[in-house]
Amino acid sequence: MNWHRLSSKEVFELLDSRPQGLTIADAEEKFLQYGPNELQEGKKKSIAGMLLAQFKDVMILILLAAAIISGIIGDLNDTIVILVIVLLNAAIGFFQEYRAEKAMQALKQMAVTQARVFRDGNIAWLPATILVPGDVVLLEAGNAVPADVRIIESFNLKIEEAALTGESYATDKITHSLEADDLPLGDKKNMAFKGTFVTYGRGTAVVIATGMQTELGRIAKMLQEDETLTPLQQRMASFGKKLSVLVLFLCILFFVAGWLRGEDIVRMVLTSISLAVAAIPEALPAVITISLALAAKRMIRFNSLIRKLPAVETLGSVTYICTDKTGTLTKNKMHVEDVFVNGKLYERNALSTIKHEEDVMLLLHAFALNNDAVEGADKTIKGDSTEIALMEVSREQNIQSDTWPRLAEIAFDADRKLMTTFHRHNNKIISFTKGAPDILLQRCVNIDLPAMQKQVDDMAAKGHRILGFTYRYWNALPGNPDSEIDENGLQFLGLTGIIDPPREEVFDAIVQCKTAGIVPVMITGDHPLTAKTIAQRIGILTSEKELVITGQQLAALDNDSFLAKVERIKVYARVSPEQKLQIVKMLQQKGHYVAMTGDGVNDAPSLKRANIGIAMGITGTDVSKEAAHMILLDDNFSTIVKAVSEGRRIYDNILKFIKYLMTTNSGELWTLLLGPMIGLPVALLPIHILWINLVSDGLPAISLSFEKAEKDIMNRPPRPPQQSVFANGRGLHMIWVGMFMAGIALSAQGWAISHGLHWQTIVFNVLCLCQMGHVLAIRSETQSFFKIGMFSNKPLIGSVLIAFLLQFVVTYTPFLQPIFQTESLTLNEFLLVGVTSSLVFFAVEIEKVISRKRKNNTN
Repeated sequence: MNWHRLSSKEVFELLDSRPQGLTIADAEEKFLQYGPNELQEGKKKSIAGMLLAQFKDVMILILLAAAIISGIIGDLNDTIVILVIVLLNAAIGFFQEYRAEKAMQALKQMAVTQARVFRDGNIAWLPATILVPGDVVLLEAGNAVPADVRIIESFNLKIEEAALTGESYATDKITHSLEADDLPLGDKKNMAFKGTFVTYGRGTAVVIATGMQTELGRIAKMLQEDETLTPLQQRMASFGKKLSVLVLFLCILFFVAGWLRGEDIVRMVLTSISLAVAAIPEALPAVITISLALAAKRMIRFNSLIRKLPAVETLGSVTYICTDKTGTLTKNKMHVEDVFVNGKLYERNALSTIKHEEDVMLLLHAFALNNDAVEGADKTIKGDSTEIALMEVSREQNIQSDTWPRLAEIAFDADRKLMTTFHRHNNKIISFTKGAPDILLQRCVNIDLPAMQKQVDDMAAKGHRILGFTYRYWNALPGNPDSEIDENGLQFLGLTGIIDPPREEVFDAIVQCKTAGIVPVMITGDHPLTAKTIAQRIGILTSEKELVITGQQLAALDNDSFLAKVERIKVYARVSPEQKLQIVKMLQQKGHYVAMTGDGVNDAPSLKRANIGIAMGITGTDVSKEAAHMILLDDNFSTIVKAVSEGRRIYDNILKFIKYLMTTNSGELWTLLLGPMIGLPVALLPIHILWINLVSDGLPAISLSFEKAEKDIMNRPPRPPQQSVFANGRGLHMIWVGMFMAGIALSAQGWAISHGLHWQTIVFNVLCLCQMGHVLAIRSETQSFFKIGMFSNKPLIGSVLIAFLLQFVVTYTPFLQPIFQTESLTLNEFLLVGVTSSLVFFAVEIEKVISRKRKNNTN
C-alpha cells in the first residue's frame, strides 16, 4: 500500500478510523486480527541443539569411535586424551555460535514501551505493544515513533531516521499526499517509522502498520537469513570431508591387509586407531581459534574490534568493499566550500581577500545572524550541521554579531523552505532570509533569474547542497511577521555550496585498495549527484564505463540484468535495505567475497549476509553492531584497509601452520604405513601421535601467527575464494617433506633395532624434533630463515625451546615413562636423534632456494 500517496481522509477511511482515534472495542477487535506490535524471532536454536551440532563433523566422529574402541580394548590413556580433545573443540565451537545470535535481541530493544494514544477520544499512555492500525498517536520531541505511521498534523516536526534510511539529517515532516509511486523511505516525508526518533516539534499521526509488518519488522525477517561461511570454514569443511574418507579407507585397508597376513587382531585394531589419530590434525581447530583470538586482540590497536573470530581471516580474501559514504569516506561534518557573491564564485579560503566589500560583509553577517547554532562555554558550536558550517565561516572571518540583536523571526518550515530573522544595527532594521534557491530567487527583485538559476545548477552539479541568502531593510519592524507578506521584495546577497567533504586519508586508502586488487563501492542514502562527486574526488569512480545507479533504477532491473551490470556499478544512491542485501548477494553470486560497512538498523541484514559485515563504532546502532562481524572504532574507511592487510597476514600465517601440522601428520602416516611394509614393527603408539600432534606441534603452530607480513602483502590480488589450502605447492610440500621425515624416522628405527638401541623412543624423538626444524624453515614462503632473522619472531623461538624441553621431560622422567612408553636415551642415541632430525630444516631451506631461482627465471 502506498500510504504516502493518500490524503488524510483516505487513510482514515481505509483503516476504519477517525481523527479522534479508535474506540476501545474497535482496538480490541483489531488487536485480535493483527496481534501485538512487537518483533518476532525466527526459530531459535536450543543450547542443547547448538552443543550437539559441534559433534556432527566426520573427523570428530572418527576420533570418538577411536576413543570408544581404545576404551573397549583397555587402552584408557588414549581414550581420555582423545575425549578431552573432542570436548575442548566442541566447547570452543559452541561458545562462538552462542555469541553470534544476538542481533535480533538488540532489534527488539529498539521497540518503545509507551505511547500517547487517542482512545475513545481521550489521550492515554498505553504500552506500544497493544497499538493497532488505525490508532492515532501524538508525537513530540524526545519520543520514539512506536509504529509505522502516516503524519496527520505537523508543527515543525523533525524526525531522525538515519538508523533506518542512512540520511544524515533529521527529516522535516509534512502532511499532504505525495505524487510519486516508488519512493525510498527517506523521501516519504509524510510518514514516520517504528524505531526512529522525534528530534524537534510535535505532531499527530495514524498507525498504518505494526509488528512484523513495519519497516523494522521487514528488516527483522531479513536478519533471520543464514550467515555465509567464511573462506577458511568452507575450505576446512571440504578438506575435513576428503580427509575423513581417506582416513577410513586407509584404516580399513590396513586392517584387512594385516588380518589377511594373519596378524594379531587387537594389535591391528590399535594400529588402525594410530593411523586414524595420525591422519587427523587434532590441534588444527584449536590452533586456528587461538591464533584468530590473538589476531583479534592485536587488531584493537588498529581501531578494529572483531566480534566473530572467523572474520579475521575473511579480511584476507575480500575482493569488494561496499562502504557507506557519510562518516566513513567523509568527515560527517558539513563544510562550506564555495561562495557566490558579487557575481563571482570564490573558494572559501579566498573570502578574507574580499571581505571588505559591502555585500560580502553583509553575507558573512547573514551566515552568523540567520542561524540558530550556539557557541558553548568550551567554544564548540552546537546545532544543525549546516548552520554550524555557516557559523564556522563567519567565525573564521572574525565577524562580530553582538551589535546586531535579533528582534523577530519567521521560523523555517518544510513546506516553504525558508527562514527569516530581523535585526537592529546602526538604528536600522534589516532582515536576512536564507533557504532553497529555487524558492528564494522567486522572491527577489532586480536579478537576472535565468542566469542565477544556471549558477545554482552549476554549483549543484559539483554535488554541493546550495543555500541562498538575501536581505531587506525596513523602516519599522513588522508587527506580526508573515511569510506571504514579509518574505518578498528581497535583495539577493549570495549562494553557498556546502558538502560533507572526504577524509584526507581516504584518498591513499582507495589507491591501496585498488593496488591490492580490491574494488571499493559506495552505497549511500544521499543524493546521487553528491554521491557521484565524492566518488570521483576520492577515486572510486575513475572512468565513464563505471556506473552510478539509484534505488529506483535498481528496482526497475530484473535479476539477470543486475547480475550482468553489478561489477560495473561503483556508486549506489538512495537504496532500500532489501536492495543492500540484493547487492551483497549478487556480488557473491559472481564469486566475490564482500565486506559491507553500515551503521543503521537498515544495514543490519546486509551486514549479516556479507562475508564480513563492518559496523561503525561511533555512529553505529546496537542492531548493526550485533549483526556485524567487526566494528570500526573510529568509523574510518582507511582503518578497513589496514584491517585487510592484517587479515592477509593472519591468513598467510594460518596457511603456514596448516602446512606445518599437515606435514607432521603426513610424516606420521608414512611412518606407520611404510614401516610394516618393509618388515619393521609399528613405530608409534596412539599416545605418541597425540603428544606430537597436540603438545609438540601445538605451541609452535600458535607462535607462527606472530610471524610478520610478507613484503608484497598489499601488492598482490586477493586470494581466490575457491583456492584450496593445498594450492601453490603446499600439498606437494606436505607429501614430500612428510615422506622425507618418515624416511629419516624409519632409517633411524632400522639402524636402532639392528644395534639393539631404544628404537621406539628414538623414532618418537626423531619425529618430534623434525617438526622443530620444519617450523623454523617455513616461517617465510620464500625468504631464508637466516635472512628474516632468528629473533624476528621471539614467541616461535620460545615455543620451540619449550617443546624441546617437554620432549626431554617425557623421555627422561621416570614416572612419565610408563604412560608414554619411553626409555631414557644414551648420549650417542640423543646425538643420533639431533643430527638426523636437523636434515629436514636444511632440505626445506634448499627447496626455497630452488623456488626463488625458478621465480627469478620466469620474471
